[in-house]
Amino acid sequence: MATLAHAASRTAPSAPRPPSPVRHLGPNWYAAVMGTAIVANAGHALPLTAPGLHTAYQVVWALSALMLVTLLTARAVHWLRHTDQARRHLQDPSVAPFYGCLAMALLAVGGGTLAVGRDVIDEPAALAVDVTLWSLGTLVGVVGAAAIPYLMVTRHRIEPGSATPVWLLPLVAPMVSAALGPALVPHLPAGQPRQALLLACYALFGMSLLATLAVLPLVVSRLLHHGPLPLALTPTLFLVLGPLGQSTTAVSNLAGVAPETVDAATAHAMSAFAVLYGVPVTGFALLWLAIAGAMVVRAFRAGMGFAMTWWGFTFPLGTCVTGAAGLAAHTGLALFTWLAVALFAVLVTAVAVAGCRTASGLVHGRLLTAPQPVPQPVKA
Repeated sequence: MATLAHAASRTAPSAPRPPSPVRHLGPNWYAAVMGTAIVANAGHALPLTAPGLHTAYQVVWALSALMLVTLLTARAVHWLRHTDQARRHLQDPSVAPFYGCLAMALLAVGGGTLAVGRDVIDEPAALAVDVTLWSLGTLVGVVGAAAIPYLMVTRHRIEPGSATPVWLLPLVAPMVSAALGPALVPHLPAGQPRQALLLACYALFGMSLLATLAVLPLVVSRLLHHGPLPLALTPTLFLVLGPLGQSTTAVSNLAGVAPETVDAATAHAMSAFAVLYGVPVTGFALLWLAIAGAMVVRAFRAGMGFAMTWWGFTFPLGTCVTGAAGLAAHTGLALFTWLAVALFAVLVTAVAVAGCRTASGLVHGRLLTAPQPVPQPVKA
């Protein structure tokens, strides 16, 4: 009987193993953390004092922190259990640039912890969290800003005319460090420690800006010579706003801490640079926002459905909010304040829509399945 039972167990078909929910969890999911965290960070930068707003920012910050911890855990499981898929992501030129989102998610949640979360977990704990996440996010961002282009040159097969705004993601991460690093400057001892961090942030600013200036013309050339992006990628046009708004935020925040860090003449020059750089870049950001918005309307009319790329609407808009708020602080013009408030309203709407659609997709299991191949046109 034992022999028969053993033989039957060998010949009986085994039950199919249920698909792992994290096998197809890519680094692009960090964009949801970034888009959520920027609501709290951008709201904190606005001069709005309506009752309940600060509490709402704290709730959003706590949600983004919970999302970050959950996603870091899930991605760790993904790397341990599905190493083949993780390596395939790195070898895919359309997926690898999303690793820049990891650094920006760490930085955004860290910055929100010090700006908003300190009223929840007290300032020493918030400072410790921000220092840890800023340091880790900066390290990951700088490594990614070098490693992803290296892979694109040496390992990826890049087809002519395939440049997309997604290529900017690993290059923007150091700019986020430059924008959020100034908040840590006052917590350092006066003198060289503060000056070193201030100038390090300017170096990160230059690193990201010059790399962006090298890649952005490729994206514009692709659009002009090859036409609109595929419908699912159309929201990524908003990613161009990221380096524009974040660089404006960076120079504004750096100028804000300069008086207590460097001599008066240098601080004055930094303040002037914040305005002379930020105003023209904000003008170009508004122009690009109009172009990208028109392309998105066109895509909606052509039947664009929800995809995780919709989170591309969120974080870049948030950087424009903080950039405009910084210009309002340095110029005293109410015009920039109203611009920041208007963009913030659009940001909150975009995050609410993307968040609801993402939650619905998770509940129905549509977002964690294997990506479907794009149908190819049939030749006559």
